[in-house]
Amino acid sequence: MVDPSAVTRRSFLGRALGTSVLVAASSISGNAEAQPGSTLKREGASFIELLRVPDRATAFAGLEHPTELARVKRTWQAKGIEIAFEPGAKQMPIRMEAPGMAATHLHLRWEADVAQQLHCLGDRWERSYGDLAWRAVTPERVMPWYFSTFDGAACHCYGVKTGAGALCFWQLDGEGLSLWLNVQNGGEGVELGSRQLEVATVVARRGEAGEGPFQSIRSFCGQMCDVPRLPSGPVYGSNDWYYAYGKNSAKDTLRDVDLMAELAAGNTVRPFTVIDDGWRGSAAFPDMGALAAEMRNRKVRPGIWIRPLIAPSAAERGLLMADARFGPHRERAQELAYDPTVPEALDLIVAKVTQVAQWGFELVKHDYSTYDLLGKWGSEMGAEPSFSGWSLHDRSRTNAEVILNLYRAIRKAAGEETLVLGCNTVGHQGAGLFELQRTGDDTSGERWERTRRMGVNTLAFRLPQHGTFFALDADCVGITKAVPWEMNRQWLDMVARSGTALFVSPSPDATGSEQRKALVEAFAIAAAGGTHATPKDWLGATTPEVWDDKSAPEGVRRYRWCSPAGASPFAL
Repeated sequence: MVDPSAVTRRSFLGRALGTSVLVAASSISGNAEAQPGSTLKREGASFIELLRVPDRATAFAGLEHPTELARVKRTWQAKGIEIAFEPGAKQMPIRMEAPGMAATHLHLRWEADVAQQLHCLGDRWERSYGDLAWRAVTPERVMPWYFSTFDGAACHCYGVKTGAGALCFWQLDGEGLSLWLNVQNGGEGVELGSRQLEVATVVARRGEAGEGPFQSIRSFCGQMCDVPRLPSGPVYGSNDWYYAYGKNSAKDTLRDVDLMAELAAGNTVRPFTVIDDGWRGSAAFPDMGALAAEMRNRKVRPGIWIRPLIAPSAAERGLLMADARFGPHRERAQELAYDPTVPEALDLIVAKVTQVAQWGFELVKHDYSTYDLLGKWGSEMGAEPSFSGWSLHDRSRTNAEVILNLYRAIRKAAGEETLVLGCNTVGHQGAGLFELQRTGDDTSGERWERTRRMGVNTLAFRLPQHGTFFALDADCVGITKAVPWEMNRQWLDMVARSGTALFVSPSPDATGSEQRKALVEAFAIAAAGGTHATPKDWLGATTPEVWDDKSAPEGVRRYRWCSPAGASPFAL
């Protein structure tokens, strides 16, 4: 249940619509031979040899209709479907042909003797929701896209390369490893016809003893994304959401612009001022092109928020997503969205991006597309990213392909000079296309506890993606009277030192001389690229408080994220 005092973008929209130390895997003997069917290397490590044809494969035309496949050399087959594997030294592409089956899922299984002492870190479908952590081997745990294991000495990583043709998640248990490949179209089977689907490319990385989990995972992220698209320099500045919550105006924007220009006056990299939701159709924003030009004249870079898939009530029904995508949440069907598989609808979607770029905005933050497409928030997805019983207009593409095509269209519409920031977007599909990615759910300008859970957690656990997938945005520092400054001061410092994108939401009545001084210092650090701080105690903490930082006198910085009353036990 959402606390009514915690204002989030979703609650705003709703109103508008009516361990710490891990033991080594001691059961693994350096001299023991592998058991039959096992792929576990018994060399004092705990690496699973994954780049081989799996030991078992099942195809589904709906989870209630499994089809066991038979192995034929490097393929698994049944009537109407074939899955082919191409094992290599560094990767293994997986391809599927299914002219006789409207497949929804593929389940691949590798047998292995997995040490139970391992601890695992997985990823999330889109944003994380304060739930990333190293945990014990949990057989039913869903780990989207990739995961890592740590045996106390070495960290090993397994995943699929970015830009996959399926929505992929992993499971790990004592007897082996599973990869689930969701090839649904909406909530039904994909109709490939004679087309071959490039389902995914599996990759793995054996860690080295003493390397450290953070560096291992960061190197693996670079292996999953061949060519990340990154900003040409540091990104920092303001975003009005966490003090205005949609009650913004051109006048307020220019006030923020002047503050950013003042606070960053000594920096060679100019700050951004991002206009968040509230501007659409508002008389308080009479001329967006003129406003963007004035923002540039005042020495900041203009940015803007959009929701590209949202459609007006008068939109043609043939251009829209099916209401059934929301499953039991029928009230959500009030939110009409364009179906990007309809060419005319896709034209309307990208026109929004083209328009703000033509107005002169240098950063486009696009939001809500995963929710608008699949009908669920990432926190609701689990093993099923979409509800069953509906499909897109074009049944021949998987959801993963539709998402990727949408992102490519947004990238093209924005142009080469405009930075694109994805929010509520799938990072594994946006990597290589977007310069920036919001990796966690909303922080807050009203409750510190939300910032602690969402912001600190995503910054720490998705930091390996920074510079390897895109530039990471852990979300804003909401500087208001409702949030204790002592807590926000630390959050401001941590984000700046991480080298990730730093956005602040400074309420005029809460930004005094002390806050301004801290902002000047933080902006200077951010404009210089940060100090490359990384989490040190993340193996045993969900919101790490000790961070390695070579710029600190003793090489570490310590933060205290819990307020004097402790953490709230209640849902946010």
